[in-house]
Amino acid sequence: MDLYSGHINKLIEELAALPGIGSKSAQRLAFYLINMPQDRVKRLADSILEAKENVRYCRECYTLTDNEICPVCANKKRDHKTIMVVENTRDLAAYEKTGRYEGVYHVLHGAISPMLGIGPGDIKLKELIERLEGDVKEVIIATNSSLEGETTAMYISKMIKPTGIRVTRIASGVPVGGDLEYIDEVTLLRALEGRVEL
Repeated sequence: MDLYSGHINKLIEELAALPGIGSKSAQRLAFYLINMPQDRVKRLADSILEAKENVRYCRECYTLTDNEICPVCANKKRDHKTIMVVENTRDLAAYEKTGRYEGVYHVLHGAISPMLGIGPGDIKLKELIERLEGDVKEVIIATNSSLEGETTAMYISKMIKPTGIRVTRIASGVPVGGDLEYIDEVTLLRALEGRVEL
């Protein structure tokens, strides 16, 4: 038996489908939204729709942005000869919080995972190789310390090494199985500064 009306149930179901939101959190959020003033609900809904319609990939690094080129890639003061490869935009944001990395990024939007059927063609590897045709001196691989992240790092390293471009991997300090977005800035900075040649 349904406890709530159709509209409430539908809202709870939609919220529960979001990552990291269980049924109890979805229920709490649904009732919070229903009790919000109409204008705030409209602003929230409009913000979601506007983001969905206007956010795209940066033409250079493939992070999410609402411009053709993201602010990092557009910044002439950044070192465009050093590219840090990350799995997703949240990882890029985690490194930007350190305030110490001065290069640019390349966002893969995933990692190689044969178990999940994700191969090299399913992430932004071809686009990375195209970027390396320019003046690039170093590629820092900052994928997560998971099996998928390590597999991706080794694959990228084997692809790039023959080009003569320096390939490094972030150092320990990032726990195995840890996601970069949840790690504090000091740990991320130590991992960056202690990176090693692959």
